[in-house]
Amino acid sequence: MGKGGGCVPSKKKVLSDAAPIPDTANNASRSPAPASTGGTPSSAPKPNNVSVVAESHPNPGPVTKLRIFIVFYSMYGHVEELARRMKKGVDGVEGAEGVLYRVPETLPAEVLEKMKAPPKDHEIPEISAAELAGADGVLFGFPTRFGSMAAQMKAFFDSTGQLWKEQTLAGKPGGFFVSTGTQGGGQETTLWTAITQLAHHGMLFVPVGYTFGAGMFKMDSVRGGSPYGAGVFAGDGTRGASETELALAEHQGKYMASVVKKLAA
Repeated sequence: MGKGGGCVPSKKKVLSDAAPIPDTANNASRSPAPASTGGTPSSAPKPNNVSVVAESHPNPGPVTKLRIFIVFYSMYGHVEELARRMKKGVDGVEGAEGVLYRVPETLPAEVLEKMKAPPKDHEIPEISAAELAGADGVLFGFPTRFGSMAAQMKAFFDSTGQLWKEQTLAGKPGGFFVSTGTQGGGQETTLWTAITQLAHHGMLFVPVGYTFGAGMFKMDSVRGGSPYGAGVFAGDGTRGASETELALAEHQGKYMASVVKKLAA
């Protein structure tokens, strides 16, 4: 019996000329059988050795897209800028959808005000650890703090203990992107040291590698990003992401979505 198939007439069986057997297995789905006009079931005889095909089929529901969560912390907006462009890349892959989330802030409002941090965009919701279970893949973004991830993102990872205990995230693809103040400020080390978080959860680290092509070799301008993931140089905070940095972020989103799609298939 083939996959999903019912019983079908043997091709070797000689059929009677007086009573031809209808090809219900092939034709029932093309033209649905007429509905009964009364309360009594049809008394028409059923041919032997033929599977009974359902007379009606429920309408298929909406196609569910693969959900790539883009989970980030951004104090001054540089990481958020990459995250928004990354979502564009994910959304550009058929059957995939990028979903933006913030991790909770750990600093009090008065401290953020003194640090001149802009207000958060409340249209991007905060994520709880339990919600990660609903992702088909996750891209985590954060600024560096002395060569490793910012405390806000680390606090979020620390809150995923129950997911770790149950290995809920095992097998899910994950990747990173980053913001640093200077060229030697940890573009690679910050992402490299973050891989331990994925390893303990059993997640699959998906680096962008050199799939960006010629863009990875551009030397005509200052550019963040590495084979580990997209990146932006913030400088003293006044420098925004360059188009090359944003293009790499968009590419990473597209690349991650394509990887998740292949795994799902």
